[in-house]
Amino acid sequence: MRMKAMLLILSATLVVWSLSCRKTSYVTGKNAEVEFTADTLFFDTVFVTAGSVTESVKIINPTDQKLHLTDVRLMGGSTSWFAINVDGSAGPEVDNIDIDAGDSLYIFVAVKINPGAGNLPFIVQDSIQVAFNGNQQYIQLQAWGQNAHFLRNQVLTGNTVWSSSLPYVIQGGLQVDTGATLTIPAGCRVYFHADAPLLVDGSLQVTGTDSARVLFTGDRLDAPYNGYPGSWPGIYFRGSSINDLMEYANIGNADQAIVVSAAPAGSTAKVVLQQCIINNSYDGGIVGLDGSIQAINCLISNCGQNLVLGGGGYYDFSQCTAAAFSNTYIAHTQPVLAVSDEIVDGGSIIAGPLQANFVNCIFWGNYGNVQDEVIVSQQTNNSFTVGFSNCLWKLQDPLTGVTVTNMILNKDPLFDSVNTAINFYDFHLQANSPAVGAGASSGVLVDLDGKTRPPSGPDLGCYQR
Repeated sequence: MRMKAMLLILSATLVVWSLSCRKTSYVTGKNAEVEFTADTLFFDTVFVTAGSVTESVKIINPTDQKLHLTDVRLMGGSTSWFAINVDGSAGPEVDNIDIDAGDSLYIFVAVKINPGAGNLPFIVQDSIQVAFNGNQQYIQLQAWGQNAHFLRNQVLTGNTVWSSSLPYVIQGGLQVDTGATLTIPAGCRVYFHADAPLLVDGSLQVTGTDSARVLFTGDRLDAPYNGYPGSWPGIYFRGSSINDLMEYANIGNADQAIVVSAAPAGSTAKVVLQQCIINNSYDGGIVGLDGSIQAINCLISNCGQNLVLGGGGYYDFSQCTAAAFSNTYIAHTQPVLAVSDEIVDGGSIIAGPLQANFVNCIFWGNYGNVQDEVIVSQQTNNSFTVGFSNCLWKLQDPLTGVTVTNMILNKDPLFDSVNTAINFYDFHLQANSPAVGAGASSGVLVDLDGKTRPPSGPDLGCYQR
């Protein structure tokens, strides 16, 4: 009996010793992972003065053994706008940290931003690397870098009128609800994060002027990101949207700058674009999906596809320039204008009656890449009316099924300046351009700059010389 009792005591002792050893040993496998209470820290404060805002995140060891962290490092180092403190030790790097089984530790993150410190991006970004067992996991850091109105995942209802006193920064997306109206006044600047489209189910009224244009672009102002196409999704006028107007607006660096779907009945434009500049969109400049668009004095330049008008709809373009040149960011491989009564969108086929008219426009791209800068295709038995009058275009194969009048074929429009090496483009016309004085009377009495056009014999394209 005594021997049996001793064996039981010894067995219990071994179990306790075994459990104790397991809890004090380290997990060493490469498949180990830590957990974070947040994968991204957002600093939403509007920085009106130089100061510090602090947020925190926990690193959790979910295993039943200790975990040794090789280091916790702020990737931007000592030059970062952020500062970290790991379990009481100041960064930017803290080495050799142990986390007990099932335990955690805090990382405190501070950001110090002076809004007067140069041309800061609206979103200041960095990351924290947590390294262990040869693995690295990251916590993303984002802070507002300038004074602005910041909107995240908002739905606007009723009538909203913005101010031009401070810019607007949109993250996660902005929706103008059905029946609602958003008015954006002259001089307003709107910056979108990479995940933030503008979805218009109601009405959008953009009322810029020639001296105070309205700007839509990505929220990274620091080089080289401020020149990247596809920096934000774009503006989407969806099925229920009506009575949309964009005057003197610059839309830059989007994926698809303007997408218009579902035309209203009849030949009344759903979206009116006047004196707008659409530039450097990665995929599409203006995309119509059975849409309804009137465009006057607009410049659509250097997009993956400048103008894609498909699936039917109503389109009326006067005094517009669509031009594309291969450059550092986008190779010009698609025609600047594609018109069709059928189009595939997200796996669905959209088709319908099509009416499209183009007057006093220029359709041009650099030589050698695209043979025909305009393609027109009828795929269905729906009504199909497409006409071009007094336009200049680059075209090798003649179009069929369209009406053409007084066209200028394959003559260089002689834009003022094109330098693809430094991405500099001036699409005003030189004095000896064949587009000067070649237009028909269109009733458009100003140009993209707000300059007066003559009532007869205007220049082609968006600029009057």
